[in-house]
Parts: sequence; structure tokens; C-alpha cells
Amino acid sequence: MANYDIRPLQLKILDILSAFDKVCREHGLQYYLCAGTMLGAIRHGGFIPWDDDADVNMPRKDYDILVQHAEEWIPKPYELNSIEKSDNFTGTYVKFIDGSTTIIERYDFNSVGGVYLDVFPLDETYNSHFLAKCKHIRYRILNKLAYFCNRNPYKHGKGPSSWIPRIVQAMTTNAKLQKKACRIMRSGSYPGTKFLCVFDFKHAIVPKAFVGKPTPVMFEGREFYGMERPDEYLKLIYGDYMKLPDEEHRKQHNFYYLNYDLPYKEYVDDRSFVKDLKE
Repeated sequence: MANYDIRPLQLKILDILSAFDKVCREHGLQYYLCAGTMLGAIRHGGFIPWDDDADVNMPRKDYDILVQHAEEWIPKPYELNSIEKSDNFTGTYVKFIDGSTTIIERYDFNSVGGVYLDVFPLDETYNSHFLAKCKHIRYRILNKLAYFCNRNPYKHGKGPSSWIPRIVQAMTTNAKLQKKACRIMRSGSYPGTKFLCVFDFKHAIVPKAFVGKPTPVMFEGREFYGMERPDEYLKLIYGDYMKLPDEEHRKQHNFYYLNYDLPYKEYVDDRSFVKDLKE
């Protein structure tokens, strides 16, 4: 379990989600609460009590419009962070962040930002579930290599466990791998497809009918948009989703550093491996 009071973080994320929702409504952009956030809305009416993040999906067209107009549409202190803005960004999606805060998820990972909402694009994929899965596997391999680019190679000591990250860091960069992964996500055109893919999710391939049209749903007393067929969506991902997991399976981040009052751009990162990665 977390070693900090989780509720203030949830409320901060709720404000970020509300700011994101306002931007989307003002500019006619579609989005959906997804994964654990959609589950929390249905099962708890808000955050899962032990959850310390929030996720949304956006159709690729709306996602690209948001990224394109982020600087003019998003009011301060909020902003988007992505691989297009920073070569050290760890992901092929965007984080809608509160720039007046600082968060570092893990000590051994080269990533500093603000408290965030994860925004994942929804991409159309093959009608063949097998082909869609193969495409997803190609993406996951590149994403794993990008992870090694940003990780402290000596996290588990200087033995054989350090060899893979050291080799990857010597041969390529996070930016090259992430941008190649982005091309895989966008590759091809699949008119009339039955499936959508959220490449960063373990259960990535979802029938388009389950997602449907953005449908109002209450979350922490506020109205947002969720999946049109949440029961089928949640059963696909979680099975018996109304049953609470055992305590040992209630995962949290246990962040290395969290500060609600320090803008992340003012944080001085003195971790030695971060300095080595920049040299």
C-alpha cells in the first residue's frame, strides 16, 4: 500500500480531469474514461479507494487535434507533455499535467513531471484479432526497449542484469524508439474495422461497439464521459469486475517524490544515473 495519504492526490487528479474535460467540451473533442477509472466510476462512483492515477482514451482524430492545439487551448498551470515535446518523455501517449506540481514515479527511472492524467489514443486496427495482436506485440517490444533507455542500468547491480539496458542505451535512444512505436500505432487504414487498440494496455484490443459513443457517467460527483457499453468493456478487461481484489493485488505507485507546491521545471534532479544518461 502507499506510504502517503492518497486522498489529496486523488483530489488533485480530479481537478486535472475536470480541466481536461472542460477543454474537450469547449472544442468538441471526444474522450472516454477507461481502465481503472471507468471501473471506479461504475463500482465506486469515483476513484477506486487505492487508485492513485486516472486514465482516459481519445479517438486518434480528437487526440491529434488536442496535441496540435494544446498550447493555445489549455490554460495554465495545465499543459501536455509528450514525446513530441521532450525526447526523455516515456511513452507514445500524452500526459495532461499540472505544471505547478512535481512527481517522480520511480527512483530508477529518468522521468520528472507534474501530477498527471494519462491520455491514450484509440487507434483502429485489423479486423483479424490475430493480426491486431501481432501488431500490438511489435509495439510492446519497442516500448520495452525504450524503457531500458530511461532506466538506471545498475538498478539491480553491475552484473548480467545491467547488460541489456547498457547495450540498448549504447545503440539507440528513447526518442528514436518511441517515435518508431508511434509509427506502428498509426500505420495502415482499416475502414469498417470492428476493433480498436490502446497500445499501452495489456488488454489492448477492444471491440469498437463496446466503446461506442461517449456516454455521461458520474465520477466523484462530477459528470464525465465513459464507454457506451461499460459492462461489456469491463468484463473483457477485468472479468468479474464488481468483485474486489485481494489486498495483495491492490496496486499503487509508491512515488519516489511528490510535491504539490513545486513546479516540476524547478525541480533539481541530482540522481547520479540521470546525469550519466544525459552525458
